[in-house]
Amino acid sequence: MKRRRFLASPLLLVATGGAAAEGYPDVVPGYRLQFPRDLGSHPAFRSEWWYITGWVRNATGDDLGIQVTFFRNRPRIAETNPSQFAPRQLLFAHAALADARNGKLQHDQRAARAGFGLDAAAEGTTDVRIDDWSLRLAEGRYVARIVAREFQFSLDFTPAQELLLEGDQGFSQKDRRPANASYYYSQPHLAVAGTITTGSRNTGVTGTAWLDHEWSSETIAAGATGWDWIGINLHDGGALMAFRMRDEGGNALWAGGTLRAADGSSTHFAPSDIAFRVVRRWRSPRTGVEYPVVMQVRAGPNQYLLEPLMDDQELDSRASTGTIYWEGAVRILQDGREAGRGYLELTGYGKALKL
Repeated sequence: MKRRRFLASPLLLVATGGAAAEGYPDVVPGYRLQFPRDLGSHPAFRSEWWYITGWVRNATGDDLGIQVTFFRNRPRIAETNPSQFAPRQLLFAHAALADARNGKLQHDQRAARAGFGLDAAAEGTTDVRIDDWSLRLAEGRYVARIVAREFQFSLDFTPAQELLLEGDQGFSQKDRRPANASYYYSQPHLAVAGTITTGSRNTGVTGTAWLDHEWSSETIAAGATGWDWIGINLHDGGALMAFRMRDEGGNALWAGGTLRAADGSSTHFAPSDIAFRVVRRWRSPRTGVEYPVVMQVRAGPNQYLLEPLMDDQELDSRASTGTIYWEGAVRILQDGREAGRGYLELTGYGKALKL
């Protein structure tokens, strides 16, 4: 890793699960997201992320999974200190490449305090960067430039659909308490084009990706240990997002989701409409953590089976966000046929997430 510049674990900089968002703005129902303003950073809120995941294919027909994520955190430390070294805003980034030919995930991470014109998350538009890692919106498309240890991404992501507001017009509840919520929108069916470099080899790729942008002032709900989440681009042009918050026993504390149909109409699901059932688990040979890598998902009347591109898609980010999680490319099957492709995220399986 080139730079890890502030160097306490972020787990020491945030409160434990369920803590009140004292000193941060509230996330409230009825707020109307405004664009392009809400494409950018919201530095007053505690946490925020821009999350791109997708499937691409190279010229020889190999399927690859890609992940590019930037996180922003306001720790409320030394905010009145005039020094540029004061950690008023912290930035983290993860990038990963899933190539079944390698058998395990290639990934890298960055961490920095915002400042000095080098590391920043801009307001008003998507423009976030740490050193030579960046994600920005330019001329109507997202541009990602990532220089990792084992690979490089030079990828453009062009929207093919309107933004999808999650939850109630962008208000996404995460617990029975309405205060535990985020502002959340997605950009499904991004058309991907660009190059991936591994070693000295530059490979042209094309594919389809999904972007999530979410910001909040609350920590994870009391009693929750982690979550399961999917973002799926359906082959008919539709899109599916679903999640559940889990307790220590693996039971759902809360759930939600959205299905955009091929005709553009959307259905927002109540907690009772969403269910995740474990079909098969995989144990990491490095951490010993078990993940449910094959899942049956119910979203309203629809039943889906998730199958991974490969089992080993564990991401160890203890050097940045302090967590170990599984973030993997998956196919979604309906009635035995592939109905779409996307990503499955599994957090809190090794230990309870405190983020």
